[in-house]
Amino acid sequence: MSTAVQQLKNIYRDFNARRMDAVLATMDENVTWANGMEGGHVHGREEVRAYWTRQWAILSPNVEPVDFAEDPDGKVTVEVHQVVHDLGGKLVMDEMVGHVFQFEDGLIKRFDIRE
Repeated sequence: MSTAVQQLKNIYRDFNARRMDAVLATMDENVTWANGMEGGHVHGREEVRAYWTRQWAILSPNVEPVDFAEDPDGKVTVEVHQVVHDLGGKLVMDEMVGHVFQFEDGLIKRFDIRE
């Protein structure tokens, strides 16, 4: 298992446990991060923090990685089972999605969502 795949497994674990600072520490300061809730991208760790703070105030997402594929260009695509509930426990979404990560110097430089 590559370093990037192990790092991503840890990131998903920490995201699901809401250990935001642990996940943010794996990102480049100027990371470009897909905003799956509102569309577009947010830029930088603090914008990711603000985005997740808004998201977790109304939704409870859980993302479990199912498969990892590493491209020769350094991208890692993760097939993810995403289950989202509202804070009352009502199911909002249950689907498979693709997450695409680009690393630079061991940190996440870009994250995109592929449907």
